[in-house]
Amino acid sequence: MAQPPDVGETFLREVDENLRRDQMRDFFKAYGNWLIAGVVLFLAASGGLIWWRQHQVQRSEAQVEQLAGIYNDIGAGNSAQAPQKLDALSSDGSKAIRGSALFARAALALQQNDTKTAVARYMAIAGDNGLPQPYRDAALIRQTALEFDRLPPQEVIARLQPLARPGEPWFGSAGEMTALAFAKQGKSAEAGQLFAAIAKDNNVPRTVRERAVQLAGSFGVDIGSALQSQAR
Repeated sequence: MAQPPDVGETFLREVDENLRRDQMRDFFKAYGNWLIAGVVLFLAASGGLIWWRQHQVQRSEAQVEQLAGIYNDIGAGNSAQAPQKLDALSSDGSKAIRGSALFARAALALQQNDTKTAVARYMAIAGDNGLPQPYRDAALIRQTALEFDRLPPQEVIARLQPLARPGEPWFGSAGEMTALAFAKQGKSAEAGQLFAAIAKDNNVPRTVRERAVQLAGSFGVDIGSALQSQAR
């Protein structure tokens, strides 16, 4: 009897390869232009991103140099153009540059006895959610210190409440102003206790703690003995 033709592995492999080749050809006929366009767009986007990052780096470097130049000018007494230059950087710089420019502008305003401008710049920093929290906290302390005599005591207390706690970095300054605001309200006990807490906090600068001891005593809280036992 005649045997059926031997369909070998080689023949099957050739058929499979031809089928795949035909499928790939048909696929590229149908979608080739879209694939090429996608690749071009991807390369363009990647190149644009690389350029943008490099541009940002170069821009930041230029702004740092510009800020340093402004500092040098102020140090040399050539501050006539400094306010305008600092205002430009504070509105168009990176986060670090913007915060530094605003602080420098506030300091320059104080140097020129322009408290209103200084308060406005500190307020801008404190209310800028894009800046690091330490920048904002420092600005809030400076702003409140400048406005303290004009603010209602309760506003001082409410504004500084998050910072006037033991362990907070600004506890010394925020605690002092809060305690004085308590005193303005006639709350001597609260003021004395807060000054005592400041005096006991070793993270607070020593000069502030020593002043707090005296102020606590003026409100009837003897903290001296507690500090001596703490030292032992």
